[in-house]
Amino acid sequence: MTAFLYQAVQPDGARVEGVIQADHRRAALQTLARQGLYPSRLEAAPDSAPTPTAPAPNHRAAPRRNNGVTPTPSTGFLDLLRHLWLTRIVQASAQPARRDSAQPAQAARAAAASGGRVRRKEITALTRELSALLGAAIPIPQALDGLADAEANPALRNVLTRLAETVRKGAALSTALEEHPRLFSRLYVSMVRVGEEAGALPRVMTDLADLLEHEDEVRSEVLAAIAYPAFVLGFGVFTVILLLTIVLPRLFDMMREMLPVLPLPTLILLQLSEALGRYWPWFLLALGGSAYGLRRALRSPRGAETWDGLRLRLPLLGPVFRAAALGRFARTLGTLARSGVSLLPALRIVEETLGNRVLARQIARVAEETRGGDSLATPLRKLGLFPKGVIQMIEVGEETGKLDDMLLKIAVLEERHLRARTRTLISLLAPALILIVGALVGFMVIAILLPILRLSRAVY
Repeated sequence: MTAFLYQAVQPDGARVEGVIQADHRRAALQTLARQGLYPSRLEAAPDSAPTPTAPAPNHRAAPRRNNGVTPTPSTGFLDLLRHLWLTRIVQASAQPARRDSAQPAQAARAAAASGGRVRRKEITALTRELSALLGAAIPIPQALDGLADAEANPALRNVLTRLAETVRKGAALSTALEEHPRLFSRLYVSMVRVGEEAGALPRVMTDLADLLEHEDEVRSEVLAAIAYPAFVLGFGVFTVILLLTIVLPRLFDMMREMLPVLPLPTLILLQLSEALGRYWPWFLLALGGSAYGLRRALRSPRGAETWDGLRLRLPLLGPVFRAAALGRFARTLGTLARSGVSLLPALRIVEETLGNRVLARQIARVAEETRGGDSLATPLRKLGLFPKGVIQMIEVGEETGKLDDMLLKIAVLEERHLRARTRTLISLLAPALILIVGALVGFMVIAILLPILRLSRAVY
């Protein structure tokens, strides 16, 4: 028999730890479940660890934290709800497939074979659900197992299973999240680590869920605003290509037979239609090559920085991009400060979440100057990065010791400005695109009508 060290939660919320002997890991889990314990950690004892002679568990109180969560006793309906949750999770954890060490790899291969993809909104929903479970004092591995059982996306289910296995082996949740950098950003991991160190992981997860939900809401509003102009432009381009490739060539053949000399607009349209009909494979190849080259250039450090600088200098769109970056800067830094992250590491994290390399380089200079003891407002004023009113609000926040609240207020104001500017641009963009499409169609109509008018004059 093998000795296992375990940490568990009793039905009343108290935490215990001890040593249990069993033939294998699954038998140990089943024994603990029969004893009414909900294990949060179970690992084989080292060779030098003492093992009891009886197989019954040996409990002793353990006041320390478990992965940043401090369970609290609960009574009444909450106690019953938690008991039902834990019973379901422990029963699921006793299944061989869930505890088999080869299962995560098999799940990963199945997810890869199915072509599953984890969307940003699924990560946001996962964060909200995990914060609720941790707030109910459910241990992290069991909470992750329960979320995996209820998850419909096989790719995300595999990720949750792997996270639970990593945490169950003794790693912190933040360490487990670092193994999936494409799903969990540095901001996400840093906030989770701060919550673990401060013993306030449920509250930090709630703040993180609020931040992700707000970013999703802003992104959805912007996408919804540009949907109509994009549809107008796409429909107009499709209509023009359809006319040039299918309708006009047949019509121009008739006109050539009737008129020896065609008007200039008709000739231009005729040449364009013939070139598009004859060389359309080359046009597609050139378009695809240009798109690929542009994508490669924008992914390079120099090209991305050049594009980010150009975006900030655009006449109408530049202020919109700057307001979006300022709102993200203020909200992210305010959330990190409220979670207990000190200013310098918080600026390092914000630097990677701005989405603009030019502004990120300036934030890096701000971080270097704050390293010498300066306040946040002083280097921001030197660089002229943000408006004077914003810097004054940051100064007031630093003087009153409420920098996090002031940054979140700045974020709300900048996001309002962003929405207002976006609505204004969209209201101007839709008529502009309609005018452009109308001008193209009008030119085509004129090019078609001019030969017809000449024919009518010749007849009469």
